[in-house]
Amino acid sequence: MASVSAFLTRRLKLTVNTDKSALDRPVARACLGYSFTAGRTPRLSIAPLALVRFKTRVRDLTRLPRSVSLARLATGLSRYLVGWWDYFGFRETPSVLRHLERWVRRRLRAFVWRQWKRGRTRFVALRRLGVNRHLAAKTAGSAAGPWRLSNSPSLSYALPNTFFTRLGLASLANHATA
Repeated sequence: MASVSAFLTRRLKLTVNTDKSALDRPVARACLGYSFTAGRTPRLSIAPLALVRFKTRVRDLTRLPRSVSLARLATGLSRYLVGWWDYFGFRETPSVLRHLERWVRRRLRAFVWRQWKRGRTRFVALRRLGVNRHLAAKTAGSAAGPWRLSNSPSLSYALPNTFFTRLGLASLANHATA
């Protein structure tokens, strides 16, 4: 590293930022939001810090104290998802996008659950969306938090993936085919 830095500064008259420059294995480094996977044939992947930033941004967009309808939230979130996918479209790890898409839908189910607020409202909404009486009562009366219940069978049945697609939520995993 010292010899390369010396060559760049003396010969090419460039300044080297020592905070950003390092010699390391490609798996351990990230550049412009991309990284590489470990293994015999490395593949282009999304860097871990980019995934953390993605989740932070989606959390900010789906915070409850916003007075916004679910349809409007889905369209705003879709703009971010499509732009994010367009930037990271060159990645060679499709499973990451499937996991992120699953996480976004779960986050939206938790958002809807928090919007319903009271047990009676939750019960009526679940019944209206086709959940049977026993399961709706069990879920509406649960003491578990919104994140845990967002993965419950009743919310998965009441708010399936097609529900969010009809609202206009873009798909990360299927964006290439759309």
